[in-house]
Amino acid sequence: MCCGDASLSVSRETSSARYFPEKSGEALTYADLLTTTAIQRGLIGPREADRVWERHIENCIPLTTLLPEQNATVADVGSGAGLPGIVIALAKPGLKVTLIEPLQRRVEFLYEVVDALKINNVEIIRAKSEVVKGSYNFVTARAVAPLPRLVQTTWHLVAPGGSLLAMKGESAAAEMAESDLSAAAKTHLHEIKLDDLPLARIVELQKAG
Repeated sequence: MCCGDASLSVSRETSSARYFPEKSGEALTYADLLTTTAIQRGLIGPREADRVWERHIENCIPLTTLLPEQNATVADVGSGAGLPGIVIALAKPGLKVTLIEPLQRRVEFLYEVVDALKINNVEIIRAKSEVVKGSYNFVTARAVAPLPRLVQTTWHLVAPGGSLLAMKGESAAAEMAESDLSAAAKTHLHEIKLDDLPLARIVELQKAG
């Protein structure tokens, strides 16, 4: 049991150094906060404790490869416990990331994370995405809503020429085929296989410039 724990620790440290080269320690601390505070407050299910890194943090990493290193703004809608918003902020410290979340207890956790990790590229807005005003180069979402509803509630936040990036599961292609995505100038399903991480599917809807 001891050896297994040590192996997991080394694996996480290797992963954090690879994907968060400038914020490796902060990424590990974030994982600790997810497995303790977030679970205690019901933001993440108790059964997720042993797989927070693999199932939640690493799950969000492929999305960060679609973002530039700097000179761009990102809005993460329905940010919840900060997935993928906090992961983006740590992987891409040169970006300005706004976390949009309507529930107070989740917002309180996000503020605690930002304070504990001393992240200076994050803004938090407590509101539903429908009422937020702003213009962002990228709008991200993980398990928030079906594509038509997501477009309806977030499209006004996407800057001209910008993109909505929605993390989806195995049925991503079918969902795209069954949805009215005519608001987008371009649509694309990214299937990203990054190193030893599971295949990620991200739907990109680009707004006309």
